[in-house]
Amino acid sequence: MTATRQTLAEKIIARAAGVDSVRSGEIVTCKVDLAMIHDSGGPRRVKPILERLGVGVWDPKRVVVVSDHYVPAFDAESAAILKLTRDWVRDQDIENFYDQQGICHVVLPERGHLRPGLFVVGGDSHSPTGGAFGAYMFGVGATDMAGVLVTGETWIRVPETIRLRWDGDLPDGVSAKDMMLKLCATLGMDGGDYQAVEYCGSTIAGLSMTERMTMSNMAAELGAQTGLIAGDQTTAEYIRQAGGGAGDFIGVQGDPDAPCRVEHKFDASALDPQVAAPHSPANSGPVQEADKVKIDQCYIGACTGAKLNDLRMAARVLKGRKVAAGTRLFVAPASTQITAEAAADGTLASLTAAGAILLPSGCGACAGYGAGVLAEGEVCISSTARNFKGRMGAKSSQVYLGSPFTVAASAVEGRIADPREFLSEGAA
Repeated sequence: MTATRQTLAEKIIARAAGVDSVRSGEIVTCKVDLAMIHDSGGPRRVKPILERLGVGVWDPKRVVVVSDHYVPAFDAESAAILKLTRDWVRDQDIENFYDQQGICHVVLPERGHLRPGLFVVGGDSHSPTGGAFGAYMFGVGATDMAGVLVTGETWIRVPETIRLRWDGDLPDGVSAKDMMLKLCATLGMDGGDYQAVEYCGSTIAGLSMTERMTMSNMAAELGAQTGLIAGDQTTAEYIRQAGGGAGDFIGVQGDPDAPCRVEHKFDASALDPQVAAPHSPANSGPVQEADKVKIDQCYIGACTGAKLNDLRMAARVLKGRKVAAGTRLFVAPASTQITAEAAADGTLASLTAAGAILLPSGCGACAGYGAGVLAEGEVCISSTARNFKGRMGAKSSQVYLGSPFTVAASAVEGRIADPREFLSEGAA
């Protein structure tokens, strides 16, 4: 009998379901390897449910809690939410608690919690980030998360796989963020149809882990359930440095001839820097189309746009230059570990010397919390994943999206600008 050909998504789900194989459309119950929640959608939402049921967490060692939305506390309400989170973590004997250490989607892999083949559930819409590590990770709401925390299991309808193949070398000044904005424009925000997106091709193989995280993170903007990248030596090396066990990453691969719903092909070498106009990532096009739009604020932050390589992109543009008069540039590193590394290698010095204002690590203005939110009518370009109306502040504000390269170039010009012009001419 010919063995069933399975995609990477199907193989991971089959293992979690305790069966040899699964088929798309089938509904199965899976054992959860890891559950991640944060201060906004976590304890304050699930605690009352668990209390009504009179139960606790099924396995505290398999739960990770990160405080990242209301940090640092900016009013009495946010302080109360953080206190509730800390108290609940203590009461449930959860050791994997990262309090004000950074954004959950970055902290989770930084601390070695992810590896290929895991079936992981997160309490946030950008949980597909874990797919960069070859783990099947997706987001759920508080009610479903409460069920996971009690039973250690959840149900899933086995998805079809949509392959997104990128080949060719990225030009200088173009990054994974530009690739994702191009995908949003081409496929639309429902192009993933809540299926499993799998990224492949020579371009993907050449990306760093943090750039792969951007790809998987923004699978959410495509409407996918998860965004998978098969594990390889790059994956294994990152996990080892993070103190985790890479496991049999070579063995956790989809069958090359496994059927998928569709495969889309893209040429990375022909990609221009992309900018998304308000109020959707799907409103993306080459930076030239948004050139000269005057801006009030530039924001380099969030799980998508403030990892170490993101900060280094911005520093390349800003080194030896200054932020334009009348324009403000905020930088919120995605984790405290990234802040320390950027301080040690001189990246932060280049950013602050140019006039950037350093903010604490956390979700911050990306989700409309704390410092950096926008006033009525203000225009911002941001390295975040979303630019929905009112998300970063006043409903009349306008948010454009770009890579850290593009955000930094725009900060220097005081208008949306093409970063390639700055990289080609060197430091001013």
